[in-house]
Amino acid sequence: MDAAQVDQVRRFNRTVTERVGVLHDRYLGRDRPVGAARLLWEIGEQGLDVRQLRERLGLDSGYVSRLLRTLEADGLVTVEPQPLDRRVRTVRLTAAGRAERTALDGRSDELAGSLLAPLNTAQRERLVAAMAEVDRLLTAATVTLEAVDPGHPDAEHCLRAYFAELRERFESGFDPARSLLPDAGELRPPRGLFLVARLHGEPAGCAGLKLPPGAPAEIKRMWVAPHARRLGLGRRFLAELEARAARHGSDVLRLDTNKALSAAIGLYHSCGFQEVAPFNDEPYAHHWFEKRIAPAPSR
Repeated sequence: MDAAQVDQVRRFNRTVTERVGVLHDRYLGRDRPVGAARLLWEIGEQGLDVRQLRERLGLDSGYVSRLLRTLEADGLVTVEPQPLDRRVRTVRLTAAGRAERTALDGRSDELAGSLLAPLNTAQRERLVAAMAEVDRLLTAATVTLEAVDPGHPDAEHCLRAYFAELRERFESGFDPARSLLPDAGELRPPRGLFLVARLHGEPAGCAGLKLPPGAPAEIKRMWVAPHARRLGLGRRFLAELEARAARHGSDVLRLDTNKALSAAIGLYHSCGFQEVAPFNDEPYAHHWFEKRIAPAPSR
């Protein structure tokens, strides 16, 4: 990794932490540090499971528990087990907690304004645009990819959402029974694999890879949730699947797609896939692609 890039990231972190006030133990002039204030904001009006809260913020379980105990002692939140599963705890704001959250929102708006006020109009636009880009890239860096069984709840969630989107976007609709769907066994090792992407602990995309013996590897059912698009996840899926196919010894990677998926078609072209003659009878396909890949060197 480039040392100058690392140095710039560290400089950026120091500037941001100083300017937004997280170095103070009384964040925004209130009686608590930034960690506790952020929990109040993240809990929101509807409440949140403690597990979701922990995963969304990437915080240690013990640290979250300590913060919640402090907020509970201050009368700002309640933490109660769910009736159907007492292992799952839900945290909700009290009336005092909602009032404190409103006060924090006001102070946060004032802080944001103080960052913009010294700048001229052009500088403000540049800063806001740069912040949006940094936010997008940092969010992209938090996405994780994991190989799971196709029967995993997160995998099934992604596939249901994927099929629902295809039904809306395809001219003829989409019926999984008519499609050449791989069975679950074709997406389990050693015949294949299935990846799930997670953003803040929640499923945000999926992609399968068939690894049939003596035949090209084939990408199946690649999908990214709408809220996770523009994070480079489709390109990341393709790179990961290509690397896994290469480690398997494959030298050709295939996929097919529908004409309605224009963004996906553009992505495949940009990633080095070439259109070829149809290699299957998929009724929903209009385009077939292949890419020559170099098998990974044996160790």
